[in-house]
Amino acid sequence: MSIEARSPPPQFVFKLRRALGGRAGWGGVFFQILFVAALIWLAFEIVENARANLAAQRITSGFGFLENNAGFDVSQSLIPYSGSDSYVRVFFVGLLNTLVVAVVGIFFATILGFLVALGRLSPNWLLSRIAGGYVELVRNLPLLFQLLFWYKAVLAALPNPRQSYSMFDWVFVSNRGLVIPKAIASPGFDPFLIALAVAVIAAIFLRHHARRQLLDKGRKLIVWPYVLGVLIGLPLLAMLIFGKPFTLEFPTLRGFNFAGGSRLIPEFVALVLALSTYTAAFIAEIVRAGIVSVHKGQMEAGSSLGLSRGQTLRMIVVPQAMRVILPPLTNQYLNLTKNSSLAVAIGYPDLVSVFAGTTLSQTGQAIEIISITMGVYLLISLVTSAIMSFYGWRLDRSTQR
Repeated sequence: MSIEARSPPPQFVFKLRRALGGRAGWGGVFFQILFVAALIWLAFEIVENARANLAAQRITSGFGFLENNAGFDVSQSLIPYSGSDSYVRVFFVGLLNTLVVAVVGIFFATILGFLVALGRLSPNWLLSRIAGGYVELVRNLPLLFQLLFWYKAVLAALPNPRQSYSMFDWVFVSNRGLVIPKAIASPGFDPFLIALAVAVIAAIFLRHHARRQLLDKGRKLIVWPYVLGVLIGLPLLAMLIFGKPFTLEFPTLRGFNFAGGSRLIPEFVALVLALSTYTAAFIAEIVRAGIVSVHKGQMEAGSSLGLSRGQTLRMIVVPQAMRVILPPLTNQYLNLTKNSSLAVAIGYPDLVSVFAGTTLSQTGQAIEIISITMGVYLLISLVTSAIMSFYGWRLDRSTQR
């Protein structure tokens, strides 16, 4: 009696089983299907529960509420806004306020973080200890505490507008915020802006060319006079041809407050100070670790070439350290953007405060508003990560040449 050999399963079945079930085979596939079914059931229950609660409270779901009038004012708006505008306008006001805090905070935190990192690595004993003390102190205090400190203990303690600190009667600092002259565009503003953009692009090209000559051929080109001439000459030429680009409106004290000029509200100043100083402490440690990761022989090589310590750091060490610095630095940029939502604690009108706060309280559209807010922060994080990834790619490409 012959026993027929059992044919093996088709190859695609074997691959499917390994792809879905891994080493567990079809048993793993069964448990994955069971887990997906449980997730679907949980999502269904959440949706049904939300529908029942909305029906019980007589709240209509959907995004039609965005066209209704907001009915409240906002203390800072980068675009024209009044209480009669819609909730869509409120959303963009809050979004722009969040973005400006994030951009300004990232700018100052990066500069301060790099300076503190260089201070920690300085051969000067006192400077190194001061920078180290700053990092240890700021990193170990809660951000909310620091935010309240800047707002309540520093800015609120400033004098009122009548006794405000003045600089040449142009800039005034008081408990109402920072008041500076306001630039009002003139007909020559657009040509001036174009000339300035062309000058910046030309300066970047000259600096890049000088750097490539140094790295490829060892030739040190002095380009700063040309860069300075382009940055000053082109905008000045545009002013001579098309007239002055803007006029300044100076603030004046009238009664108990200032009239004219531009005012930075104290909530904005406190938020930028807290976010910048707090994030800079973490950036300082990231930058210090990145510089330390570069072999000390690079510093010695730079010294043997006649470069100063600053030139060696700027042209040799820091470009190599950026590969180590960029990933955690990106995380700190994302953290700063998300931490800006603490603005609600001091009344700064960011996205969370005016949209996920006041708008939600007035309309009751919790699901829609929270979903929009989550989507915005997710999009900001993805865009920030994409920009930093592109910069890292460009950096790797330039170092490989």
